[in-house]
Amino acid sequence: MRAALQSETQTPERFVSADEAARFLSVTRRYVLELARRGIAGAYAIGTGSTRKVWVFRLSELAAAIVQKNSSAPIHKIRKMCDPAHGSPR
Repeated sequence: MRAALQSETQTPERFVSADEAARFLSVTRRYVLELARRGIAGAYAIGTGSTRKVWVFRLSELAAAIVQKNSSAPIHKIRKMCDPAHGSPR
């Protein structure tokens, strides 16, 4: 039974730098840090600095936050944007 418990425990996901998170999301490092300051899930500040913080990220949480944000748009707005009768979505 103890062996079964040990096999079920998983190694926690590692934290990555802002550079790695930016590459994962295909955006700039500056934009990732802006998202972190705005409170996106998956971003964690390290240290106690008041003016500058070091941010680390969990990629799975970033991806889930983006999927959730994009899927929370009301369906009627999406249909309207995709309907050629309404013209360009711009």
